[in-house]
Amino acid sequence: MSEPSRPAVVTGASRGFGRAIAASLVRAGTPVVGVARDAGRLHALREELGDGFVPVAGDAVDEDLAATVLAEHRPGLLVLNAGAAPALAPLPEQTWESFGRSWEVDTRHVFGWTKAALTTPLAPGGLVVALSSGAALAGSPLSGGYAGAKAAIRFVARYAAEESERAGLGLRFTTLLPRLTPATDLGGAAAAAYAARAGVDPDAFAARMGPALTAEQVGKAVVGLASDPTPPAVEYRLDAAGLHPLD
Repeated sequence: MSEPSRPAVVTGASRGFGRAIAASLVRAGTPVVGVARDAGRLHALREELGDGFVPVAGDAVDEDLAATVLAEHRPGLLVLNAGAAPALAPLPEQTWESFGRSWEVDTRHVFGWTKAALTTPLAPGGLVVALSSGAALAGSPLSGGYAGAKAAIRFVARYAAEESERAGLGLRFTTLLPRLTPATDLGGAAAAAYAARAGVDPDAFAARMGPALTAEQVGKAVVGLASDPTPPAVEYRLDAAGLHPLD
């Protein structure tokens, strides 16, 4: 990271990928401010990680919270991971409210925090990592608007990189597209739904997918990006084998 003394801010830090990212960063020596709605899980993570982890309980879609956290902590790394579990049902069984859930949380929070990063702004050299999904490339017919919401995150990050360059802010933006994995609660539920749709055993479906991406591997990938002084690629696919630039 360009300024090792600066903390990282991780949204959605109480579980799944966000928890693993926060833990990996703290163990690598980077203090982390973790944002999530679940105060209990955040404080349990504080007990595990110690003073290197600062819990902030709040809703990541709150733009005022985003501006306040960035202004107070001035992070060198911002990881935008928060998201809602999509409604797992085929299109005819979705309502507009269930279909749009990922837009209202995943995309909306990336928009708000990215805007705050540009307008606060973060210090030159700061890195913003947005978590999208492999579904943004392949689609996700059992997840409502999830794939589209995750695709929009890619555009938000690209637009932000252009605005940073135009304003001479010196900020770096990259997007990770993790592969579907049964190793998290969200991914496990989705994999089970697709297995049922295909009429196969969930374990057999998982075996077809090959080695599962783990949350710890996602954490390691983010630590690697944050510690590399060279400009990151615009986007990376992420699977059990590691990062694969899409450029």
